[in-house]
Amino acid sequence: MDLSEQAYINVENASENNLKHVSLKIPKKQITIFTGVSGSGKSSLVLDTIAAKSRRELNETFPSFVQQYLPKYGRPHVGNIENLPVAIVIDQRKPAPNARSTVGTYTDIYSLLRLLFSRVGKPFVGYSDTFSFNHPQGRCPRCDGLGEIRELDVHKLVDFNKSLNDDGVINYVAFKPGEWRWIRYANTGLFDLDKKIKDYSQEELELFLYSPIVKLKNPPANWPKTAKYEGLVTRMYRSIINSEEGKVHQKLLEPMLTMGICPDCNGTRLNPTVLSCRINGMNIAEITGLAIPDIIDWLNRIDDPLAYDLKQAIGSRLSALVEIGLGYLTLDRSMGTLSGGEAQRCKIAKYINSSLCDMLYILDEPSVGLHSHDIHLLKASVRKLRDHGNTVLLVEHHKEMIGIADHIVDMGPGSGMDGGNILFEGNYEELLQSGTQTGKMMGEKVPLKPTTRTPSGWFTLEHATEHNLKDLTVRLPMGVLAVIAGVAGSGKSSLMECFRKACPEEVIYISQKNIGISLRSTPATYLGVADDIRKLFAKKSGAGLSMFTFNGKGGCPVCGGKGVIVSDMAFMDAIETVCEACGGLRYAPEALQYTVDDLNIAEAMDLTVRKASLHFAGTVIEEKLKPLMQVGLGYLHLNQSLSTLSGGELQRVKLASHLDDHGKIYVLDEPTDGLHVKDIRHIIELFDSMVSQGNSIFLVEHNLDVLKAADYVIELGPGGGQMGGEMLFAGTPREMLTCPDSITASYLQEELPS
Repeated sequence: MDLSEQAYINVENASENNLKHVSLKIPKKQITIFTGVSGSGKSSLVLDTIAAKSRRELNETFPSFVQQYLPKYGRPHVGNIENLPVAIVIDQRKPAPNARSTVGTYTDIYSLLRLLFSRVGKPFVGYSDTFSFNHPQGRCPRCDGLGEIRELDVHKLVDFNKSLNDDGVINYVAFKPGEWRWIRYANTGLFDLDKKIKDYSQEELELFLYSPIVKLKNPPANWPKTAKYEGLVTRMYRSIINSEEGKVHQKLLEPMLTMGICPDCNGTRLNPTVLSCRINGMNIAEITGLAIPDIIDWLNRIDDPLAYDLKQAIGSRLSALVEIGLGYLTLDRSMGTLSGGEAQRCKIAKYINSSLCDMLYILDEPSVGLHSHDIHLLKASVRKLRDHGNTVLLVEHHKEMIGIADHIVDMGPGSGMDGGNILFEGNYEELLQSGTQTGKMMGEKVPLKPTTRTPSGWFTLEHATEHNLKDLTVRLPMGVLAVIAGVAGSGKSSLMECFRKACPEEVIYISQKNIGISLRSTPATYLGVADDIRKLFAKKSGAGLSMFTFNGKGGCPVCGGKGVIVSDMAFMDAIETVCEACGGLRYAPEALQYTVDDLNIAEAMDLTVRKASLHFAGTVIEEKLKPLMQVGLGYLHLNQSLSTLSGGELQRVKLASHLDDHGKIYVLDEPTDGLHVKDIRHIIELFDSMVSQGNSIFLVEHNLDVLKAADYVIELGPGGGQMGGEMLFAGTPREMLTCPDSITASYLQEELPS
């Protein structure tokens, strides 16, 4: 093979999901961006084919013993991929929720700070592990290094007006008289079982509630020989509140518990010994509570020669976070409180200063949740990854991000089965001239809405102080389409959180979080059409409903209705093969013999929403599917698992169930995430029609096309975190253009027709 051929990743005959046997060459050491409408096959090609193939091949280089502990990746449907580098996927999935994971621990900066304090801090209190809130020597003993404590209200647990012999004296599982936990108090011989708890002496009460684990002296004969006694509250904390059992009985426990900052460590998670160690007058907890630029200033003032190497290592990591627009974060912030976009940029920052080259970095919509101001910073970071000698692939919709591509692959023309083709390959200027839907829409500049609605009323939110909000009093307009704008971290979601708490009417909040789905949830089950289709088949065939469900009588007897046979291969990948008996359709031959309008049950359930609407025209099924068509999800299959949908798609599935509402208040969190320009225009029309039905809609949004369509805009800023939380502007988009304080106005002006 000549060297010029090795300058490309060569993909041949990719047919994963909806891909139509696609072949292409992707230039190495360049930025290639994949565009196209939602569901056009971008992720199928980049993530499910190229990334999956690279990760599988890499995993196979490890010993089989190690492979059993590595994540498993499906075998992609692709003929061949040549010259494939090792792939690092930087997606928007947040790390698994963990109360002990902070921005500092996740980016490894905290480990380096611990080392710095153990070497340079005065007085010396121990080695670097001692500064960890996850280590027994470092953590605060009261909150166990969590910074928060759950205080148990003993009066909600124990009814002091009852005795141990009374039913309901202790409000928790297995404490009824005669049950196993009750016996551990009743059979001790320490208490009068008919005496009310409120009449116990101080000593008895202390023993009953707060005694540590002790061995009883001379216990009664019915006390188990090896058992030890433990006070009720002590026991609740040790074996229930802070254990897995507490999660199981969360609903019962929650009314008895209040969360609060640990009074012993003031939320720092560390014990007093660790906090006594300082560098230039500051301890490690005070440093992690600073904004990142302030930590850099503190670091630069350290002149101890022992700190030289560590200063360089910590400084470069902190600078990477500032470069990518996360300078407003503090290192002690819990990872669980970050948005998907923020978590993704933390990952990018980890790799920016890596000395590895010839890698393949795959970024899944990195512009999601970003203001145009932040996108400028992100563009520089992505270029930096490329300039280190790496290949960068992006799945992206944002016009500004697409502009940095060295090479663009546009997919389509439609969604689902109407997609999966490559429509165009070339640079940005060529895309604008290509005549594809993406090219046309990238070149168009939409004007501002000619006339804006007048609010039907106002809701005044007073003294909002949630998170970083600086005691804001804001008038929120009702009966219009309002946009809450501002850079990432400026306080937009916090403002809407305050509004939801303060508003006397119900506020319908449609986030991008899970919609309460199980692996078996599909659009058909979510909208209730699966039952209607089954009833139709049952009525026409006379075979009964159970015959048309693969979880029931109609399921394939060989694979149990799963459609696949999973063979466990011990320490190797489990092998999934399509069930030969049903061909992956999940139904028994008996169920498939019945047809309605020339389709059997498997074929009917595999229709897209659009095709099912046409096929079942004039029935209740068409009526129920109409909302999904209106939110632009006609390309989904009725039997597609909802767990395969993006955050933006899930949000639109939720929105579909509210389209006929009147007089309601909605708050939506970045509804344009993951949407092509065409889909964004469609969803704007949808919001407009909902406002015309008398609803009030508040969108937390950065997209400039949505801003142009708004009746009213509230902008927060000027920065993120502690640099944000102030109101910069409130009024119509046209008025915003002349507001000197607005960060967004200049970007909006650029996007208007000249």
